[in-house]
Amino acid sequence: MASISRRWILGGVVIAILVAVTPRAILRILETGDLYLFTDQFFQDILARLSGPGRLRFIFQPVVAILLGTRSGMKDATAGLPPFLWALLFHKQHRRELFRSTFASVRNLVAIAILLDLISQFLIFHEVRPGAALVVGPVLIGVPYVVSRALSNRIWRWSNRRKRSVDTV
Repeated sequence: MASISRRWILGGVVIAILVAVTPRAILRILETGDLYLFTDQFFQDILARLSGPGRLRFIFQPVVAILLGTRSGMKDATAGLPPFLWALLFHKQHRRELFRSTFASVRNLVAIAILLDLISQFLIFHEVRPGAALVVGPVLIGVPYVVSRALSNRIWRWSNRRKRSVDTV
């Protein structure tokens, strides 16, 4: 029961912060007409985050996502599921199970990524842009997770298939 409440607390904190800073962000968009996302300033700010407070998260968060993706990919291979991306695209019967396991594996990591992005924006720029945090945080986790889950499934299957062929000879 304690782990359930901690998960909800982390998610609740992230949602509360996002709700608190969103009105100011909307006001800024209305005043300036600048949506910020995917503009030159957005990409310059990402580069500034690489050298500002919290820059190590650009290393640690993807590494943790890769480890979680590798673990999930090996579980998928052991369960006989196709590689993650392939299954999402072409195996409708596996999508729900894959999304559920993905959500269970990375929900806290994504919440932490969003929270750290919000904090680093505040520390570096003295303002918070919630849209950027909702893009940068999950991408920092999602891309390494998905790629490592798919690759580890294929590698695990390949190594086990090879091991079985050597054992039968």
